[in-house]
Amino acid sequence: MEQAGLTTALPAAPYLAHVDGHPYAVEIDGDVVRVRLPSGEHHAWRLQPLATLNSASPAPTPRYDAHPAELAALEALWSQQHGLAQQLILPDGGTPAWACPGMFWQQSRNWLTQPQALLPLRHCISAGKRHPQRPPKPAGTVYRRHIPWLGQTLSLRAFEGQDDLVRLNRWMNDPDVAYFWEEQGDLDHHRHYLARLADDPHAYPLIACLDEVPFAYFEIYWAREDRIAPFADPGEHDRGWHVLVGEPAYRGREFVSAWMPSVSHYLLLEDVRTERLWIEPRADNRKMLRSLQRSGYALLKEFDFPHKRAMLGMLSRERFFGERLWMPGAASAN
Repeated sequence: MEQAGLTTALPAAPYLAHVDGHPYAVEIDGDVVRVRLPSGEHHAWRLQPLATLNSASPAPTPRYDAHPAELAALEALWSQQHGLAQQLILPDGGTPAWACPGMFWQQSRNWLTQPQALLPLRHCISAGKRHPQRPPKPAGTVYRRHIPWLGQTLSLRAFEGQDDLVRLNRWMNDPDVAYFWEEQGDLDHHRHYLARLADDPHAYPLIACLDEVPFAYFEIYWAREDRIAPFADPGEHDRGWHVLVGEPAYRGREFVSAWMPSVSHYLLLEDVRTERLWIEPRADNRKMLRSLQRSGYALLKEFDFPHKRAMLGMLSRERFFGERLWMPGAASAN
């Protein structure tokens, strides 16, 4: 992209990026991309074809320490135009630089609200299983992403307080949820359920929201220490997750295409050493299995837990970022 200069006005933007924790409004109008900064300042760039580069020159180096407005522009472009060329030119003191989507979406500045430094590798043993020491469980909002086909912002935050307990109790007693989770009960039942989870160092709960409205519950876990390990042989930093969508109004396909790639993206961003994501839904949950396949998960095999017949699903880092699976329909398009 080449700099088109500052603009004096920015129409209402359909896309809201959150770079370094701050909102950046983005508008795409033909080959012009305009970004409004939190300060009110405006930037604009014009998309430039790659043919303008000298083919004899060496490939420029990707820059992910770029100005937040540039990162916001790239996020908006690669969130809405699946067919966009794999490279775009960015201004860099007169020297063009390039960025490819699969590399860009692995940097955390646009999505993680509180990125943590990786713990140095130190192994320990818990419940007879050897694994790397895990970081502290998160607090507050951990991930935020604008969903253009919904016109809303999806966020993931830590489970907190009485309101979330009451909410989870209501969700767990919904017949559609109870059929698969089998955890229906009163408030005390779920209070004890969460207390056991809080004491478990390998897992933690999250609440998913759209425009700050809670609609789903996730349990995130390190796969090496989980009951899935004997069936999946996960790597030391592989992750897994469970989900229930508690609000019926948020169970449509357009919502699944928002939260399922987003939780995958969050887990792959949080630790760059995570190579694969694992999941083990009930084998008879056909709707979930179809959604997993549409989101790029390979369904590897059925197997038996003591409490259910399960399907083992797996998504690799290479596939998620290489095939741009943050976009709806990307898996079926490849």
